[in-house]
Amino acid sequence: MRLTKQSSYAIRTLMYCAVNAPGLSRVADIARAHGISELFLFKLIKPLVENGLLETVRGRNGGIRLGRPASEITLLDTIKLTEENFALAECFEDGDVTCPLVMGCDLNAALREALGAFFSVLDSYTIADLSDKRREMRARLGLALEGLELEGIRPN
Repeated sequence: MRLTKQSSYAIRTLMYCAVNAPGLSRVADIARAHGISELFLFKLIKPLVENGLLETVRGRNGGIRLGRPASEITLLDTIKLTEENFALAECFEDGDVTCPLVMGCDLNAALREALGAFFSVLDSYTIADLSDKRREMRARLGLALEGLELEGIRPN
């Protein structure tokens, strides 16, 4: 299984906002940091905003920020919003029952178990877990290091 670019960049956007908290993040800055178009980024953040993972602040100095604490946003929360389906084989697809074994197939059961394990692992990681090296990540994302001393993080 391979996650889509939407899922990958949605997770990266949430991480960017977590690392930049409590400040607002600008879509243009996030797009530049990850080398993607602003239009693509606007499309992928829409479901994140609609489902409370991100919130927008309008106005001249507006931007986006996490809609709830990073420790409360799991990877599973994110990919369920950004992935179209999780079919591991055609027998998982709705309405496709071309295989005569589909109702009692051990392959189907094994793939469902594997998907459940995948979901379990994604549910065990939060955006906070992925953003815990704040100083290093800020530097890699091109964010200023000023103000980190207030949070107990030494800039150099």
